[in-house]
Amino acid sequence: MEEPSREKPCIYLAKENLNWSLWEKTVVSIKGINHITLSTNNIEKSFNFYKDVLGFKPLVRWDRGAYFTTGETWFCLSLNKIPRDMDHEDYRHIAFSVDQDQFENMKKILQAEGVEEWSLNTSEGDSFYFLDPDGHHLEIHVGTWESRLKKLKEISWEGNIEFFE
Repeated sequence: MEEPSREKPCIYLAKENLNWSLWEKTVVSIKGINHITLSTNNIEKSFNFYKDVLGFKPLVRWDRGAYFTTGETWFCLSLNKIPRDMDHEDYRHIAFSVDQDQFENMKKILQAEGVEEWSLNTSEGDSFYFLDPDGHHLEIHVGTWESRLKKLKEISWEGNIEFFE
């Protein structure tokens, strides 16, 4: 097996940096963008903009958020009542897909690199929320918009939910 390299589009795990009991190198990688979440202070206005102006397909809307698809991309809105001109933390982020069997390894890599965790997972699917070196909010996530909607139909965590189709 070739030696690990930071220039390669994948990450190599080795016993010496993660305290593994087996001496092996395991390749883990990001599969692509899972979803994009933007914060808004007006769900109704933003919902109408993305649906009517940009033509995104609505999946579900509730008091504090909404999900859409555009092409193959899952797009989310999350209510944030803090004005945009204030220095604050909010829920906007980009999530990357990882396979379930690679999630824990990827999380260990990120933690070993010393990334800062910015939120805990409270929704369907395994997720790890972290900051990149410039402070951008990122997430690794297992799941899809389909699995999220299925769970939302089973266990409603918000009020006034409206499903589309």
